[in-house]
Amino acid sequence: MSSRLIGVGVGPGDPELVTVKGVNALRAADVVVVPVMDSGERGRAEATVLHYVPAEKVVRVVFALNERTDRARREAAWDAAGRRVAELLAGHSAVAFATIGDPNVYSTFTYLAQTIVASVPGTVVETVPGITAMQDLAARSGAVLTEGTEPLTLVPVTAGAAVLKDALAGPGTVVAYKFGRQAREVAEALRESGRADGAVWGSALGLPEESIRPAADLDDAPLPYLSTLIAPARRDGGRGGKL
Repeated sequence: MSSRLIGVGVGPGDPELVTVKGVNALRAADVVVVPVMDSGERGRAEATVLHYVPAEKVVRVVFALNERTDRARREAAWDAAGRRVAELLAGHSAVAFATIGDPNVYSTFTYLAQTIVASVPGTVVETVPGITAMQDLAARSGAVLTEGTEPLTLVPVTAGAAVLKDALAGPGTVVAYKFGRQAREVAEALRESGRADGAVWGSALGLPEESIRPAADLDDAPLPYLSTLIAPARRDGGRGGKL
């Protein structure tokens, strides 16, 4: 039978936000792969997984998660990670890959799956959805993501502040991911668009170091890389005004 590679979304950090299906997939897999940085330190995905599976079942695989300038180095790291996971698939019928958030939303799993499909023909790739940071931040802050006919735009600020500015100029709610290193540019974009009021940002959601604050408090100080911003749609039509 073909081996299975299952991408499991384990949420933004709070172990209570892993779905029942996600927990079952982690426990049913022969091994659980977790991505780590070059230094090999325990990441957020591993910390979450260890609430549900024993440490001896977890395998760390190094990904160049923070490499954005040297494409050759980044792809070499992906290839090495793919070879390691291919070795695991050769010896096990089910390998789970734990990723923070959702495996189909800005996840390292997508690159790994592409590598495995090309290098290990016949491997069955599956995903188990996870709760995203924007959903968790909305719940913890009380921010409403969408109403009625409003669109929802999700942008990674690593693509540049201009992408965020374009989104803020449009209708609907804007969510920004990975903006911690560009907090000053994000604050400027919010002020220039007139959308700072009601916007909120958060980091380390569900963890002891959690921080949730109004976006109007943003300044030039750098924030954690995995910070999330919600700038709700302008709503001035009363209850149900966007239906």
